[in-house]
Amino acid sequence: MPKVKKQELSFYIKKFYEYILLEKNFSNKTVEAYIHDIKALEDFLKDKNIETATSEDIQLFLIFLSKKDISVRSQARILSGIKSFYRYLLYEGVVSDDPTRLIDAPKIGRHLPEVLSIPEIDAIFQAIDLSEPEGHRNKAILEVLYGCGLRVSELVNLQLSQLRFHEDEQYLRVVGKGDKERLVPISKAAQKAIELYLETRNSLPIKKEAENIVFLNRRGNKLSREMIFIIVKKLTQLAGIKKNVSPHTFRHSFATHLVEAGADLRAVQEMLGHESITTTEIYTHLDREYLRSTFVRFHPRFK
Repeated sequence: MPKVKKQELSFYIKKFYEYILLEKNFSNKTVEAYIHDIKALEDFLKDKNIETATSEDIQLFLIFLSKKDISVRSQARILSGIKSFYRYLLYEGVVSDDPTRLIDAPKIGRHLPEVLSIPEIDAIFQAIDLSEPEGHRNKAILEVLYGCGLRVSELVNLQLSQLRFHEDEQYLRVVGKGDKERLVPISKAAQKAIELYLETRNSLPIKKEAENIVFLNRRGNKLSREMIFIIVKKLTQLAGIKKNVSPHTFRHSFATHLVEAGADLRAVQEMLGHESITTTEIYTHLDREYLRSTFVRFHPRFK
């Protein structure tokens, strides 16, 4: 693979910055730390480009950090940021291999993502004003995020040809990471919301390049990931919810509510498009946390 020029790498670092800030909903502090760590790796590699770095180069960088008396927790955070950056480069096709793939981070406990309760989900839906021009569109967006567990990138790239609304099947044909396709069942509520939105969508001045895209802005262009973030933030505030909610929170809530209700973990893995079952297993941890919090709240011995 040809080397990425310095100015091109700066472009991908900037896009990665936007991705983890807006789509992954990381805090400003975490985002700045990740970017700082990526640039520290770039400086450490000197004449070698990041995209040609090997696993041994990353290991040497970690040894360099440990010799500087950087804590295990900080090393884990630095490695996490670098792993995220390489996954992003892999997804964008900048690199053909991830040198961090086989490098394990120190075990310091697992972060559990923010999850909305069902009443909170309902409150956000109720905050949607269907009399507004974008009302039906926004409702359809949330129905797909929560009802199908899509990633934001999958949502904004969803095409009309991927909607499978027939009598014998109701699915979305989703193109996920690595261009891997999967079929995700869609509820009647989500299907109805999309169909109502499509009636208003057809009145937009649709741009030629966006003719097959489902969700459009008022100018007839494809919605950006940033716009989905803004929509979710606005509706969350209107609903009076204080949690740090992003579009990805709906994906976490989708999976958590399925697991809480007894859904098979393999089925949830398939619907989420996770390559490994271990990624999906975090929702069993969330489920156990939910069970314990319920036990502590209601059992007389804890009162």
